[in-house]
Amino acid sequence: MSITRRGKTSIAVATTLVVAGAALGYFALFPDQAPAIVRTTLTRVGLVEAPPPPPPACPLTGELAEGGAVPDRPALAVKIENYPDARPQAGLQSADVIYEEPVEGGITRFIAVYQCRDDTRIGPVRSARAVDPEVLSQFGVSILAYSGGAPGVLNALEDADLVTLDESSGGDAFVRDESREVPHNLYASTAKLYGAAHSTEGPPPPLFVYADELTLRSRKVSSVHLPFSTNYADVWWSWDAQLKEWVRAHGDVPHTVETGGPVSATNVVVQVVDMVIPPDRLTPELELTGSGKAYVFRDGRMLVGRWERPTLNDVTRFVAKDGTEIPLAPGRTWVELLPSTSAVEAAR
Repeated sequence: MSITRRGKTSIAVATTLVVAGAALGYFALFPDQAPAIVRTTLTRVGLVEAPPPPPPACPLTGELAEGGAVPDRPALAVKIENYPDARPQAGLQSADVIYEEPVEGGITRFIAVYQCRDDTRIGPVRSARAVDPEVLSQFGVSILAYSGGAPGVLNALEDADLVTLDESSGGDAFVRDESREVPHNLYASTAKLYGAAHSTEGPPPPLFVYADELTLRSRKVSSVHLPFSTNYADVWWSWDAQLKEWVRAHGDVPHTVETGGPVSATNVVVQVVDMVIPPDRLTPELELTGSGKAYVFRDGRMLVGRWERPTLNDVTRFVAKDGTEIPLAPGRTWVELLPSTSAVEAAR
């Protein structure tokens, strides 16, 4: 008896179903060997458990959150002095992100931002500048700890969407270290600052994208020179292959923290900005919206691209020439707001 075309089709379908069922059964036993589309099917029909979600990462470092949970709190920014008499500073190595901004007289000042990490001693804490709320608007409703400021700056802080803390409003969150000279002796801790702020805000949005491996075009460099000024802020970053970090110096003097270790960073991002000094002020103003040249240093390599920030309500993006966002290595990042009048000097 011959088999009809319909019979042949039925046998083929049955055979296919048997083979597919056998394949699903095999992959149900060994799901790691299944293609992605098969794993999705197995999960939907309940033959295998859905993979656990990836562990949470800290929004400002891209690193896995300690204890498996990101702290439910906003970003905390502290203004830290960088005048030579203020060195060595405390708390720089615990910050998630640090911004360096040029201020008057050739000196620079830091905005150290904490969220996932804590520190019991941060400082010396010094005065705010008008650029601070413009930087911090990227972090949502964050907390800013500072010590004083010019009237125009204080007005800008009051108008900003910030929780501000100084010695008056922060109370015992600030302490004076009598072993240090005034005014370089004001310190704070993350725990007491968060307690004094009484903020109910959650974590900030991520600032950067991250990747363990770098695939974009880059070139190997051993150091980068950022001449904010020749007297007070002649900044050098050098790649330390053993630490796998960039190590900071002022001229030929290593920059250290109070505990004796080096000031270092996983990533150094140079955002080249236009700077204007108004005739009625000493402190320069920085243009932080629009776009400009940018350099990203990670893994002992340099990528050249640009920064983009349409408005102060937007997060600054750092992109390659083709528009691809440049991924940072997970870890602590320094953002250098370098005036466009200064040249970036990288050495192989």
